[in-house]
Amino acid sequence: MAEEGVAQAEAAAERIAGAAFANPRARKSRVTAVYASPMERTRETAAPIAAALDKKVKINKGLLEADFGEWTGKKLSDLNKKPEWAQVQKYPSGFRFPGGESFVEMQQRITGTIQKLVDAHPGETIVAVSHADPIKAAVAHAMGTHLDLFQRIVIGQCSISAVLYGESGPVVLAVNSMGDDLRALVPS
Repeated sequence: MAEEGVAQAEAAAERIAGAAFANPRARKSRVTAVYASPMERTRETAAPIAAALDKKVKINKGLLEADFGEWTGKKLSDLNKKPEWAQVQKYPSGFRFPGGESFVEMQQRITGTIQKLVDAHPGETIVAVSHADPIKAAVAHAMGTHLDLFQRIVIGQCSISAVLYGESGPVVLAVNSMGDDLRALVPS
């Protein structure tokens, strides 16, 4: 991981460790688990978070980036010249990456994974480190926003998005938080 990425991951770890869901008296977080996609960059991001919380990173394939199929590894500057690019941006729910996953399948995978993690940790706080598109798809789902609008959500590297899952449905507490004090994350 580049030096800037390491600094971003460490800053995210510090913010998460000091968030409202931490127990300041015990100096231990109430975060019960840290999960990450198997990809190296997410594992490297999750490592300082887990260390700050005295946890081990658990790998979960459901947190993987979208399967871009034949587009994997291609330059964005080349892909955005393709005629299909307009559909990726304006009608993602109708698009499937050649030889890969559709956006609908990716959203179903990430939201299904999150639901399984929530079910495995009832009433607990967990951290799940994933990738921009799956996070945007999960946030859109939690907000009740159609997948065709998910490209309007911005997710930066090492940003923090927080969703409270409860019996009455999800409550989005933060999206793309980069420097905010996370101690204020409570439903209004």
